[in-house]
Amino acid sequence: MAVAEPKVLWTPSEERIERATVTRYQRWLGETRGLEFEGYHDLWRWSVFDLEAFWGSLVEFLGVRFSEGGDRVLGSQVMPGAAWFPGSQLSYAEHVFAGKDADALAIQHASESRELASWTWGELRAQTAAIATGLRESGVSAGDRVAAYMPNIPETVAALLACASIGAVWSSAAPEFGARSVIDRFSQIEPKVLLAIDGYRYGGKDFDRSGLVERIAGELPSLERVVRLGYLSGSGWEDGFLGSSESLEFAALPFDHPLWVLYSSGTTGLPKPIVHGQGGILLEHLKKAYLHLDAQPGDRLFWFTTTGWMMWNFIVGMLLSEASIVLFDGNPGYPNMGRLWDLASDTGMTCFGTSAAFIAGCMKDGLTLRSDGRDLDTLTAVGSTGSPLSPEGFQWIYDQLGSDTWLFSTSGGTDLCTAFVGGVPTLPVYLGELQARALGAAIEAWDPEGRPLIDEVGELVITRPMPSMPLYFWGDSDGSRYRESYFETYPGIWRHGDWIEITPRETAVIYGRSDSTINRGGVRMGTSEIYRAVLAVDDVVDALVVDVPREGRDWMPLFVVLREGASLDDSLVSEIRRRVREDCSPRHVPDDIRQIDEVPRTLSGKVLEVPVKRILMGTPPDQAASRESLANPNALDYFIDLGGETS
Repeated sequence: MAVAEPKVLWTPSEERIERATVTRYQRWLGETRGLEFEGYHDLWRWSVFDLEAFWGSLVEFLGVRFSEGGDRVLGSQVMPGAAWFPGSQLSYAEHVFAGKDADALAIQHASESRELASWTWGELRAQTAAIATGLRESGVSAGDRVAAYMPNIPETVAALLACASIGAVWSSAAPEFGARSVIDRFSQIEPKVLLAIDGYRYGGKDFDRSGLVERIAGELPSLERVVRLGYLSGSGWEDGFLGSSESLEFAALPFDHPLWVLYSSGTTGLPKPIVHGQGGILLEHLKKAYLHLDAQPGDRLFWFTTTGWMMWNFIVGMLLSEASIVLFDGNPGYPNMGRLWDLASDTGMTCFGTSAAFIAGCMKDGLTLRSDGRDLDTLTAVGSTGSPLSPEGFQWIYDQLGSDTWLFSTSGGTDLCTAFVGGVPTLPVYLGELQARALGAAIEAWDPEGRPLIDEVGELVITRPMPSMPLYFWGDSDGSRYRESYFETYPGIWRHGDWIEITPRETAVIYGRSDSTINRGGVRMGTSEIYRAVLAVDDVVDALVVDVPREGRDWMPLFVVLREGASLDDSLVSEIRRRVREDCSPRHVPDDIRQIDEVPRTLSGKVLEVPVKRILMGTPPDQAASRESLANPNALDYFIDLGGETS
């Protein structure tokens, strides 16, 4: 019996399709290359089949400027180690500022300690030049590392662009990171300069970071200077740091010159320092901005993030387009869940980027988006990432914002600093599905033997190289840690660690991390499916489920956070079990349901399934998870106590 197609929530208008940059690109390919395609998916197949033709065409179409070379696209296509644009030189920062009107809007920004304000391109350029001069006068040159303990504010954007203009290597950690977490990251790359704030405000409370900065600096022997920004005090950069802002120079750098170092979550070991290159990130973010987010002149793009998550680097990368960006620093739920939607109204935001967890939180809170005087008429697109967005989340956005809203759920990772499955402005949106695989991203679902799957769940793999794949891990001299992380399961093929299903429509569904999938009696199910069922119960606001190996029969406990005033009585337990049985499978009905105060999460909001499982299996807590990598480290205490009882 054929399965009915899911509900279509949005179909782009003819006008939207016509003005989309990807439409113009496809037409340009016909005019300049004689290539004709039957829609987006046909274009995608060409883009991953002929990598050199695709990426070479993007360089020309999007006006990438090489100061040297650039004629040869790929020196090698072997993974890992693909060589992109060998012998070429360029500058990421130069492309950000190219052609920008000094009086045009670049950044709007707000925080709990600052009112909504804006920077023009002229102001951003002057601040970037002043910081670059200050860094050079501090002895920073190409290849030196600059570490930043800074929030999501325009000064941090300018500091990143200053580093990129010099060829210094940027690396950032959000101010809510604890000292050990910051030291674990920055000590691996041996920075020469640390940029740090005095403190920040979150949830209406001030947090002094001065003493913590001293501790971090004391454990980074490579530091030659600590530069402080008076963010909480409002005093700005310390006296004597900023240099001349008269001119901004751009160093010509090799395509594979390091741009920044990002880090894996570090929940089960030392965070992996992931190095991305100037050229690879430039091409990938140009592609995403123009062809997938469809950034147009006048657009105002926002993604809620901190500087400790790749989405911060990503939203800064959208400055490569002709759109402006919106930044927010603070608690997105303070004083209520309407805070960011108020920001959307106040800024004339056109694209609202957030996480699936935030959308779920708004739903649970009963928020009405077009209430309280909010004007969201300019908001035409909503993006979601971080974890799979439930079909209920899809429907809620359309119920709240209307049928002319483009909702694109995306999936990717810190590893490539991009989304490789997600939004396409010329395709329909189906309930609960990601629209398509991104151009140039050879994404497939594979079974354990390496056979591609359609309409079945498999391992998410990337079968051909992408420019923004990591150059290497810092300090991984022989590349063994890099190969082990991505290429051990399928030699020469990138295994990402997610479950994905490619539908016959060439849409996609993400089922969460493959290492946290629960196999009960031969029936495999991603934890996201179980959460969807459980969170559909009104009194449940958050949940965590694991499957713990035991002699005889595995133990599958479900831990739930309840709405204030609710109690885990027999009636609620029965309702949760019923939802899992009916929505998932009888085999995935939890063996035990327990109430907890909060679900442990990483600083980027991911649920700590694997570390909790390891703790409950008897692994010493300090080996199972690094508390410094958690947003709420005390949430682990319940599981540590429970592990002691059950081991």
